[in-house]
Amino acid sequence: MANVVVVGAQWGDEGKGKIVDWLSLEADVVVRFQGGHNAGHTLVIGDQTYKLALLPSGIVRPGKLSVIGNGVVLDPHHLVAEIAKLESQGVGISPNNLKIAENVTLILSLHRDLDAFRESAITEGVKIGTTKRGIGPAYEDKVGRRALRLMDLADPDTLDEKIARLLAHHTPLRAGLGMPAVSAAAVRDELLSVAAKVLPFMDATWDLLETYRRDGRRILFEGAQGAMLDVDHGTYPFVTSSNTVAANAATGSGLGAKAIGYVLGIAKAYTTRVGGGPFPTELHDEIGQFLGDRGHEYGVNTGRRRRCGWFDAVLVRQAVKTCGIDGIALTKLDILDGLEEIKVCVGYNLDGERLDRMPAAQAIQQRLEPIYESIPGWQETTAGARSWADLPAQAIKYVRRIEELIEAPVALLSTSPEREDTILVHNPFQDR
Repeated sequence: MANVVVVGAQWGDEGKGKIVDWLSLEADVVVRFQGGHNAGHTLVIGDQTYKLALLPSGIVRPGKLSVIGNGVVLDPHHLVAEIAKLESQGVGISPNNLKIAENVTLILSLHRDLDAFRESAITEGVKIGTTKRGIGPAYEDKVGRRALRLMDLADPDTLDEKIARLLAHHTPLRAGLGMPAVSAAAVRDELLSVAAKVLPFMDATWDLLETYRRDGRRILFEGAQGAMLDVDHGTYPFVTSSNTVAANAATGSGLGAKAIGYVLGIAKAYTTRVGGGPFPTELHDEIGQFLGDRGHEYGVNTGRRRRCGWFDAVLVRQAVKTCGIDGIALTKLDILDGLEEIKVCVGYNLDGERLDRMPAAQAIQQRLEPIYESIPGWQETTAGARSWADLPAQAIKYVRRIEELIEAPVALLSTSPEREDTILVHNPFQDR
């Protein structure tokens, strides 16, 4: 049995929540390994809809252990609120089914303030399109070696020194930006007010996960955002502040690289993006409006409308390579039902030269023009299909052509938000 890493193969919002929930039935442990509560996952189980931001998708499944790994940045107050919301929906959450890495970095209100200030600035080039939830500033403090971590809450006597180190950076920064100063007492109070509620979940999760791995338990690693938002390999600077590629499943959970088995990439049958940044296949016409409306393309946690466009095979093929993707879960095929013509980007035109990859340079990314291949659409419905026999012939041809272009097979095909409406081609837990 292989452990499975699930990563987005586009710019996020690919429908990872449903796929992780589907796979979690075979998993023993579900691990979030990066990101923060800027990543929204919607799970539809029966007549219940769960909207998650920070908690792993496995939390709604009884008998599964959910782990928030060290690669995540954690807003403790949001965590408490999210737990309370799920408990009001009948989900039981306790230290028996949720563990949080003792060395996870904390998001504080001063991080959210700084994030919001930057995004509201008029200065050209400052806005990235973040969720203003403090994710980036928290990661900055982590790599700057001044962050407060969950384990620090367990030792209040040492907090003052650590808060002083943090404010030695933030006090002059805020003064230079014209933001009010934050007192050490306010930071201390903010932390201690929530400590008793989150510390029971703390554990040396790297050690716990290694024990599970050695015992042959199946581990499902759940990424947030998408590969093209990776801070190294994405469309920088319009990216998130962490590594979203599959390799970070090991680093962000504390396991060795050999713990990673099958890598499942998630891609929509078209493309969406939230926030700023290049988007070669973006549609500003009625088709783009159609995809957004039918696909309900709004952020789970922010409500922001997503930008929509045709499937970009160049982009996904690049994610296949940077993540080592073994198979793709293709989602939202049903949104394309009824279109007479469907286009797929097979290359980029840059000043008359054809490119078969997304260049790293920001200025070049903004000048790319998509090269399209047209594929006939289908008038029948694919919604709710649960086998290849239920699909129109032309829809199957579309899927097969995508496989050829991205150089990876389709392992799963999703035809609605419902978990059961999934066509299984390869089982990631068994195909390694």
